[in-house]
Amino acid sequence: MILARVRGALLVAGTTSDAGKSALVAGLCRWLVRRGVAVAPFKAQNMSNNSVVTPDGGEIGRAQAMQALACGLAPSVAFNPVLLKPGSDRSAQVVVRGRVDGTVSARGYQERKAALLDVVTADLAALRQRYDVVVCEGAGSPAEINLRANDITNMGLAQAADLPVVVVGDIDRGGVLAHLFGTLAVLDAADQSRVAGFVVNKFRGDPALLAPGLDQLRALTGRPTYGVLPWEERLWLDAEDSLSAVADGVLGRPAPPRGSQWLRVAVVRLPRISNATDAEALACEPGVAVRYVTEPSRLADADLVVLPGSKATVADLGWLRRTGLADAVVAHAEEGRPVLGICGGYQMLGRRIHDPDGVEGGGAEGLGLLDLEVAFDAEKHLGTPSGTAWGHAVRGYEIHHGRVTHSGDAGLVGEEGSDAGAVLGTHWHGLLENDGFRRALLARVAGQAGRTGFVPAPDTAFGTERTAQLDLLGDLVERHLDTRSLEHVFNNGAPSDLPVVTTGLAGSQR
Repeated sequence: MILARVRGALLVAGTTSDAGKSALVAGLCRWLVRRGVAVAPFKAQNMSNNSVVTPDGGEIGRAQAMQALACGLAPSVAFNPVLLKPGSDRSAQVVVRGRVDGTVSARGYQERKAALLDVVTADLAALRQRYDVVVCEGAGSPAEINLRANDITNMGLAQAADLPVVVVGDIDRGGVLAHLFGTLAVLDAADQSRVAGFVVNKFRGDPALLAPGLDQLRALTGRPTYGVLPWEERLWLDAEDSLSAVADGVLGRPAPPRGSQWLRVAVVRLPRISNATDAEALACEPGVAVRYVTEPSRLADADLVVLPGSKATVADLGWLRRTGLADAVVAHAEEGRPVLGICGGYQMLGRRIHDPDGVEGGGAEGLGLLDLEVAFDAEKHLGTPSGTAWGHAVRGYEIHHGRVTHSGDAGLVGEEGSDAGAVLGTHWHGLLENDGFRRALLARVAGQAGRTGFVPAPDTAFGTERTAQLDLLGDLVERHLDTRSLEHVFNNGAPSDLPVVTTGLAGSQR
């Protein structure tokens, strides 16, 4: 069979955050690469505290690293030239081409966007020279017309880089037809001309009941719906906005235990949690129930407590104390039950956090569970280290301002991290993705927690689990979307005769 050539670029926008943009981009990338197309992902601007370190030493959003894997590529700063990492409700650290480039307020960032548009369009143009196809992901929603004048990631990028746009909506939230219509209708005529059609995501039920609504949507907008992606409960790894769905709930789809007992893991959901995906490797293990928690009673029956990373370590440490979670974590450890701190969570477990440069506005006393002191450096530490832990080869990545100035405990990975028996800590993200180390950790935790009936599975491979999810996304695209029509959009852009949709209000025709 001779496959038609696909070449071009497309922007996937969403009616809301968490509409399915990241997953759809990954699915399109996986479908294309399986057809032999050289494809790359791109997100001009991401706002997320879930990030990874690329092989060239930069920092990008984790969703773009996942999409790169779907393409068979290593993560690159070219795939996400601007990353915003919120430190509070009104300010964020700006990462440009993988490196920190200051901290800005929400208003101040709007003033920087004109210069950043040149950055993102240049990087996108370079990718289009190197790859047959670039699948771009928008941010939030293009219907945020209050931000349109300075937009660099939705319709602003589409206009600057001459991109057709597909809008995806989440039907599971309800009102998807109004969301799709309204997203289009609030755009001006020039932006509307780039919207080629729609995709409906997370559908449960009888497609025949939805079909009349999609027909009416086409009659109202002149645009097709390229397909309806079904709800798929097996998709949960690497979700950009996963915390909204699992706050105080079980993460993933845990399989039954191999032995007679479950192992229960409580991950503290810090207000400024970062790299929350560290816990996902644990949630892939049979018999391991991982739950995000936000109040002390949820720790009462936990076998392992995990303090994850944080974009605002000192502020989140204060939150731990105000909520009573700090006392609950200390009591858990004093009973000899395991606690694991990762990055910011590791720093919280020490005796003292120093902040001589005012990185977080001042230091703080830690929880005192590790003989550890940390100082924040103005320069962020990025790396992709490797080593040996408990006899297993391991690798991970580091993203932190904290530098260990004193450690009196044994190291966890060589000299890195701390192993104080029941209390462990590391600056490495991704450490739990190493299969041998993770099994050894679970066996140790089960022993310390008295779960003698828990048996670690000998065959869970986290990399295989992640690849299977990417293949599932590719399958969904191939089976449920009109891929022939999408090929035409990639190759030719949006049709030139698309109508302008109005709201019916005076002056709405633009």
